[in-house]
Amino acid sequence: MTRDSIGRAETILSVQGVQKKIRGKRIIHDVSFTVQEGEIFGFLGPNGSGKTTTIRMLVDLIKPTAGEIKICGYNVQRSPEEALKYVGSIVENPEVYSYMTGWENLEHFARMQQGIDDERIREVSRIVRLEERIHDKVKTYSLGMRQRLGIAQALLGRPKLLILDEPTNGLDPKGIKELREFVRMLADQGMSLFISSHLLSEIQLMCDRVAIISSGRVLAVGAVDELVQQAGTYTLWQLDNEDAGRAVLDRQPGLQFIAEGDHRIDEAVLSSLQNPIVTTVPEERIPPIVEQLVRAGIGVHAVQRVAPTLEELFLTMTEGDHYD
Repeated sequence: MTRDSIGRAETILSVQGVQKKIRGKRIIHDVSFTVQEGEIFGFLGPNGSGKTTTIRMLVDLIKPTAGEIKICGYNVQRSPEEALKYVGSIVENPEVYSYMTGWENLEHFARMQQGIDDERIREVSRIVRLEERIHDKVKTYSLGMRQRLGIAQALLGRPKLLILDEPTNGLDPKGIKELREFVRMLADQGMSLFISSHLLSEIQLMCDRVAIISSGRVLAVGAVDELVQQAGTYTLWQLDNEDAGRAVLDRQPGLQFIAEGDHRIDEAVLSSLQNPIVTTVPEERIPPIVEQLVRAGIGVHAVQRVAPTLEELFLTMTEGDHYD
């Protein structure tokens, strides 16, 4: 990640106070966030939350009603050509021609830009791991290969910022894993990536930071781990005498029992423990509680700390919102 003279990461994308009204109705409300160089930034929200509308403003397909968007220091509204030369994007679906080969598709898009030669086409083909199939017709490509060809197209102009709108749509688990590895490789090389998705687990696995958007409003921006910690961490207890154990736990300061319907812990985690008692309690309180349980003659088979997923944080933040 490139840093300035005092050690700060360079800001590649800055979005400040952006609003959008359509037919007098405000659909985007004061959206603000930044994306740093070499960062994978997730834009997370349900369908209809304003993700694609925001992205269309980022790439100057529609104009914001208010606010400012800058890419590499250039204002997208006032200097679109300067700003957008640093951007590669796939908004909604990659535009590729099935009757042409992958190479012919890239040649076609290369003609629209200056300084893109055959060597650059070979280079992006290697980057997206299509070099062995690049001369085959696109109609023979899998969905994942078409997605990678679309990304190769977006990379032709050597962008500093790659914008991907719902890139995992329709991909099988193998394709999603390959995309995740590919995205991390680009970030490791210094590229910034802005990825919108409604797939919470993928954003959590893929991104360094995330903005959570709902109904056109950004609810939170931060590192994935920090946002997850904001939702609290559960402590699960598996004891050989549940009733007596509950009595001991009930006397502990700072400990709260969580009823089954009040948490969203992954069922795979719960199934690994037999009748766990779900609580919240400060981590430093766990050792003395274990000592008290043992002194009371209660066998402690397992104590497990379970961090909530980004999905749980999202559902907590957007409770009551409409999902399309």
